[in-house]
Amino acid sequence: MTRTTKLTVSTLLGLLISLPASSAQTAAQSASTVRLGYFPNLTHAPALVGLERGTFQKALSQSGMGKVKLDARQFVSGTTLTEAFAAGQIDIAYVGPGPAINAAGRGMPVQFLAGASEAGAVLVARKDSGIKSYRDLGGKSVAVPSLGNTQDISLRHILNENDLKSRTDGGTVTITPIAPADVLAAFAARRVDATLVPEPWGAALEAQGHKVIGTEKTVWRDGKYPTTVLIVNTKFAQANPALVTAFLKAHADTVAFINRSPAAAQTAVNAQLLKLTGEKLDPRVLQRAFARTRFTTALDPAALREYAALNVEAGYARTAPDLTPFLRK
Repeated sequence: MTRTTKLTVSTLLGLLISLPASSAQTAAQSASTVRLGYFPNLTHAPALVGLERGTFQKALSQSGMGKVKLDARQFVSGTTLTEAFAAGQIDIAYVGPGPAINAAGRGMPVQFLAGASEAGAVLVARKDSGIKSYRDLGGKSVAVPSLGNTQDISLRHILNENDLKSRTDGGTVTITPIAPADVLAAFAARRVDATLVPEPWGAALEAQGHKVIGTEKTVWRDGKYPTTVLIVNTKFAQANPALVTAFLKAHADTVAFINRSPAAAQTAVNAQLLKLTGEKLDPRVLQRAFARTRFTTALDPAALREYAALNVEAGYARTAPDLTPFLRK
């Protein structure tokens, strides 16, 4: 595998099927529940659409492993999700590459299954903040979903490239963790001056007159970077390969549906957001957010390795882990 090779779902399915499992493990395929973690963000649209359409539950029911229940659990950030993952409370999860790479570096039994979304994050400044460019972030307060998450790591890289630092690193930029769904209220209360936030919350802020000063393409890598990946607990995958294979196929089917029928996918996303947050978004806001996000099952190892390097740059790891063992067996 070269540095530029992308791992497709068809390749990953073959790798999953070939996961080493003893006859005892194979016989022990008795999980009656698959515990799924995800966020109420557009960048997690494969999770939202798959849940709304019942795709995951149907796939698990047809896996040949008897009655299997899907237990879907909402999280507000990758940091809290990986804590649950570490505690053995989650089997499969949609999560940002930053927390997933941190989990790998900390020796958690994690395997990268597939990509889910790329780009889909923007830096928005409050309309009365006086911020017009990245360099204007000096002395300001910027919100991220949580410390150590994907947007936090990206923000610290942006600051580094513009000769700025966070206050914790001796600079003047205050980085404040705020759940994405709460950022609109934080802007209204003038608690923060800007935010690096996943969609659809960036588009929702823009609809209120706030200004996008960093598009999904200028955040990093010209927009060609993973925002959400699909991971699985390695031990769960080894003990329940049929269930994981069924879920991965359902994931691929859902991504294909999103790309084939974006209008229907947006309706499904809005329905799930209403259930999870109590609010629906203006369809025009969702359309704008969709335009800034790409949905794919492909994993780009080169991008993940570069992100691991940004994690070190941000001070969340001393060294970048070798991700090869976490991408395939």
